[in-house]
Amino acid sequence: MFMRTIHLLFLPALFFLAGCGDTQPTSPAPSTYPEPAPETDNGDNVRWTDLFNGTDFSGWHTYGKAGEIGSAWKIDDGAIYLDVSDKDGWQTNNGGDIVTDQAYANYELELEWKIGECGNSGIIYNVQETEDYDYPWLTGPEMQVLDNSCHPDAKIFKHRAGDLYDLVAVAEENVRPAGEWNQAKLVVTDGMVEHWLNGKKQITYVNTGDDWQKMIAGSKFKDFADFGQFTSGNISLQDHGDPVWFRKIRIRELASK
Repeated sequence: MFMRTIHLLFLPALFFLAGCGDTQPTSPAPSTYPEPAPETDNGDNVRWTDLFNGTDFSGWHTYGKAGEIGSAWKIDDGAIYLDVSDKDGWQTNNGGDIVTDQAYANYELELEWKIGECGNSGIIYNVQETEDYDYPWLTGPEMQVLDNSCHPDAKIFKHRAGDLYDLVAVAEENVRPAGEWNQAKLVVTDGMVEHWLNGKKQITYVNTGDDWQKMIAGSKFKDFADFGQFTSGNISLQDHGDPVWFRKIRIRELASK
C-alpha cells in the first residue's frame, strides 16, 4: 500500500510535531511512487481513494459479470496478479479483463505495474460496460503495458509501453525491464487526457472533437463505432494471456473544467 502524506496547516505546533513523529522517510527506490506535489492539487487538496486494498478484490469484477472475479486473478504480495498457467488462446481460462465497480469522470489515476517476460497487458479507461460490447477495448482507449524488449507488439509504432495504443506514441521511452515495477499515471478529463510513465508526461491528447475522430479513423479502431466516444467510464485491467501485476492503485477527483 502507498503511504499518504498528511499536510498539517494552521495547527498548533504540538500537533505538528506529533504528526511529524509518525512520518517515515521516503525511500528513493524505483518501486516507491512519488507523492504528488500539493501545488498540483487544483487548489483543493482532494484526498486520494484506494481502488485496491492489497488483500482482496473489493471494488472490482470481471467485465460483464458483476460481482464475480475469475480465479486466474489472484493477490500476490499485495498486488493484483494474473496467473496464466491455464492460458487459452490470447486470454486465460477463468481470467478475462477486470473492471472497477464504479465509473469515473474527471480524475487522476495512479498505479504501479510490472509485466512478465515478453508480456502484454493494458490499462483501459472510459470503458462502457453493457451487453452491447464484449470487451472493454471496444469503447475505452488503452495505455499499453508491454515488455518492449521481446513482445512482437514492440516492433509496431504506437504499440509500445506507455503508448495510447495504436493512436499516439510516447514522447520518450523510459519503461523498465520485465519484472520491474513501473509507475503510471492517467489524467482523464472531458476534453483532455495525459499519460505519465515513471515520472515523465509522455502523451497529451484531446479526446473530443474532429481531430480525435480523425485519429480514430486512421487506427485499427475505425470500425468500432463507439470506440473513444466517451470521456468517462470504468477502468479496466487487461487479461492478454500474459502474467502481469498491478498495485498501489488510487484515484482522486479533479475539478471539472
